[in-house]
Amino acid sequence: MPSARAVVRVSAYPVLLAGTVSVAAAALCFDWDPGRVSALFLLGVISYLAALERLIPHRRSWHPNAGEWRWYGIYSLLTMVASAFVQYLVSEVVSVVSPSEAVLSLWAEIPAALLTGSLASYLVHRLGHTNTMLWRVHGVHHVPEKVNVANNGVNHVLDIVLAQGTVQLALSLVGFSRDSVLVVGLFVAAQGYFVHANIDVRIGRLNHVLASPEQHRLHHSTELSEAGHYGSDLSIWDHIFGSYTWRPGREPVAVGLGDPTSFPRTGEIVSSLLHPMRRAKGSGTGAA
Repeated sequence: MPSARAVVRVSAYPVLLAGTVSVAAAALCFDWDPGRVSALFLLGVISYLAALERLIPHRRSWHPNAGEWRWYGIYSLLTMVASAFVQYLVSEVVSVVSPSEAVLSLWAEIPAALLTGSLASYLVHRLGHTNTMLWRVHGVHHVPEKVNVANNGVNHVLDIVLAQGTVQLALSLVGFSRDSVLVVGLFVAAQGYFVHANIDVRIGRLNHVLASPEQHRLHHSTELSEAGHYGSDLSIWDHIFGSYTWRPGREPVAVGLGDPTSFPRTGEIVSSLLHPMRRAKGSGTGAA
């Protein structure tokens, strides 16, 4: 008989995907408010993954301590404010320039919207690692020497504005419907927190299509030659653009910054927010 831990390891990701599909289907069938659904769904995803981190941790040493929980909480609040600001700006732009009707049927829109948004996210993320100025903003996310659900929210507010703004604007300008954007948004949110989770799961061959914690831990590696993996929802773009480095069993020796002195520590929140405006020192980018 398999142990309870083995069962949880195998079922953890299918349960997450099934939950995402169920919530999306219910939201469409019952015409639930997108904003409320997204917020409650995200809370549920974070709670689920946080529980899994205790049940099947990848590394117990990566659990946040009390101080880190406080810092991560502040960053998460700033991220939420930045996200709301982006949503407002995008809505204003879209009301003027976006198409008035959906381009495709819903079932054709959903995969098209996923591919469009995923590509936009991949390109912006990769630029955040290869462009010196953008790295000084995005690098704040790579300061922690742990990878877990809680520090997924450690971001510079400008990074959120740029990344989310680009993705949402791309989806809106193409003319995807509210329903398709909602469905894709739920999947992307679930994937974004899943890949950051400190959980001992393996998705096997699905790694070549979907992003996973196995890949994303490499993305946070201090060894830039193995980092790659700029996709946090789909992994196909990493294959197409040559940034796919994962293989079964491959693990980073350490995560964080190759040069820890090049950024303020995570607890130095004000200094981290002001960092892009200061003179650069240390590593110029976070790219191989």
